[in-house]
Amino acid sequence: MKKALIAAVAPLALLAMAGCQNAAEVAAENTADAMEDNADVVRDAADNSADAMEDKADTLDNSVDGMDSKAEQSLENKAGSVRNAGEMKADAMENRADMVRDKADK
Repeated sequence: MKKALIAAVAPLALLAMAGCQNAAEVAAENTADAMEDNADVVRDAADNSADAMEDKADTLDNSVDGMDSKAEQSLENKAGSVRNAGEMKADAMENRADMVRDKADK
């Protein structure tokens, strides 16, 4: 009984905390927040992959001549591409989240 009462009152409490927002606006906010969280995951995964590639690249050239070997430079370029692609994808995801918020605000 107590759980049922809490389950019935919880959505109303969220609406009250949200101020003037209606249920659709609250749902849109939650959806947009989840989309932004997913964008963060995409960005972090790309960064982690690129970091690992750069670490690997550092092991390919042991000379201290200030010049990267072709293999090292190639892997660093690929790491940069992975990082850039992750940023672009995450940015697009965040833009879609903004569109969800904007649509709900109208």
